[in-house]
Amino acid sequence: MSDLIIRNGTVVDGTGAPRRTADVAIVDDRIVAVGDVTAFEPADREIDATGLLVTPGWVDIHTHYDGQVTWDPDLAPSSINGVTSIVMGNCGVGFAPARPDRHDWLIRLLEGVEDIPGTALTEGMTWGWESFDEYLDVLDTLEWTVDVGAQVPHAALRTYVMGERGADHESVATPEEIEAMCAMTESAVRNGALGFTTSRTWAHRTSSGESIGTLRATADEVVGVARGLDRAGAGVMQLISDVYQSGDDALVERELDLLGRIVHEVGRPLSFTVQQNDETPTRWRELVDRIEGWSSGGADVRAQVAVRPIGVLLGLAATANPLRRCPTYARLHDLPVAERVAHLADPSTRADIIAEHAEVRVSDFPALIHAGFDRMYPLTDPPNYEPTPDDSVAGLAAAEGVEPIEKMYDLMLADDGAQLLYMPLMNYAAGNLDDVREMILSEHSMFGLSDAGAHCNVISDGTFPTTAITHWTRDRTRGEQIDLEYVVHQQTQRTAAHVGWKDRGVIAPGYLADLNVIDHARLALRPPQLVADLPAGGTRLMQAAQGYVVTIKRGRVTVENGTLTGDRPGRLQRGAQPAPA
Repeated sequence: MSDLIIRNGTVVDGTGAPRRTADVAIVDDRIVAVGDVTAFEPADREIDATGLLVTPGWVDIHTHYDGQVTWDPDLAPSSINGVTSIVMGNCGVGFAPARPDRHDWLIRLLEGVEDIPGTALTEGMTWGWESFDEYLDVLDTLEWTVDVGAQVPHAALRTYVMGERGADHESVATPEEIEAMCAMTESAVRNGALGFTTSRTWAHRTSSGESIGTLRATADEVVGVARGLDRAGAGVMQLISDVYQSGDDALVERELDLLGRIVHEVGRPLSFTVQQNDETPTRWRELVDRIEGWSSGGADVRAQVAVRPIGVLLGLAATANPLRRCPTYARLHDLPVAERVAHLADPSTRADIIAEHAEVRVSDFPALIHAGFDRMYPLTDPPNYEPTPDDSVAGLAAAEGVEPIEKMYDLMLADDGAQLLYMPLMNYAAGNLDDVREMILSEHSMFGLSDAGAHCNVISDGTFPTTAITHWTRDRTRGEQIDLEYVVHQQTQRTAAHVGWKDRGVIAPGYLADLNVIDHARLALRPPQLVADLPAGGTRLMQAAQGYVVTIKRGRVTVENGTLTGDRPGRLQRGAQPAPA
């Protein structure tokens, strides 16, 4: 007898093997049979999966739920988009270790770096720890819809050991401070941390504008702290650097030298962010070539890549807004959206703002957000993540014979001010996803960068796993698609194995019963919507999906037809998990 049998589904088992029709039997939290399940009949429940896909649950190794896990057991949108295991603590930011007098600073850091409302963190965070080991102990008492793994973030570790100096990116850690950080990392990994992460990008700043303290940490510091992984004999390292987006060849070479030292002196699995930006559109190929060189020497190095553009969402209710720099609009900005729409619809107000918009002078990303009309696309239902020039605000304006600013203004007022504009910033230099497809297919790449739990009011990329299935295996028309078996493998067994979770990501006897039953023909994302469900009334973008018939975590149904069931079998995962015997 079994707890659950999934009947007659098209099993895509996560290994990359060809799909096949099979039954799957589950007892307790494990898969016990695939194919012939007669030994486990009858079952407490059966799910008819005829015509449906049966896949492992998605394993998202790049999230930022570090604070949210303390108050939110559901962890959406990940949980409602087929994800059954998440890894947090990425990019060197998180909330442990944390001295009591650094709580406010850590909140400001996450508010700035990851656009998580500080008021929500202040009200929602439970704290109750100081060391990272104590943080894990607190997490061990909690339950979620998904399994959770945590990494040691360099920025929090640095300020814990160095105090105020640790928050200053110009401060140089002493050998004694480096050894203290290394020892704490070793201890955390021995107690169940999955690894150590750091950030070296100018884009990461506190909410008050200061650069993240790890920005210019010396190579000796980074390698010295990371040696804690080697001393523990476990753990992975993850980082983000300006190496993929900088036009400064000298800086790029310094960062590559640092990565090489990590590869050769630390010797643990390493992954880092690889994207494409407009200024250095071929830099990512240089990085993949360098990874190939390290890998040929036996190193375990991966490029973390995205499955669609990294794009911001613009709108009246969003953080980013093309009208924000216009003085007339700025005076209206703090009004409720409905009141703003009423004012903005007034012809004289409209004329003033449009005139002011033309006078604003900004550069870089702010310039794109202000007036990048050829990179602004009205968000459709379902969202189109590979739009054409004709789909842009500029393209629509040309077709209608109006100025782009006029068209953008109209769109901002559409749907009572709820309309969002999609602006791809990374991975769209050529105006299509051909280069992203090349990244995805590299043997040195790994799906990541969803940032689920972060960028609450400006980016909605926690739904990457659903896009990977819908766009790349079914919907893409502007170029070649990708085999379903490959895509499923990339976000199940491959991601799980990288962090040492060898007990999941595969549909076979003995593996965790983490599964999705999917109506592939009906699978689709809905447009993101701003919801005010964070503590202190904080808002975030929530993006639901249709077509996930059920999501199963440890043998228990957590989501059914897009609705959370309230069952929360997810637990903290301390360190690597062994493969089934």
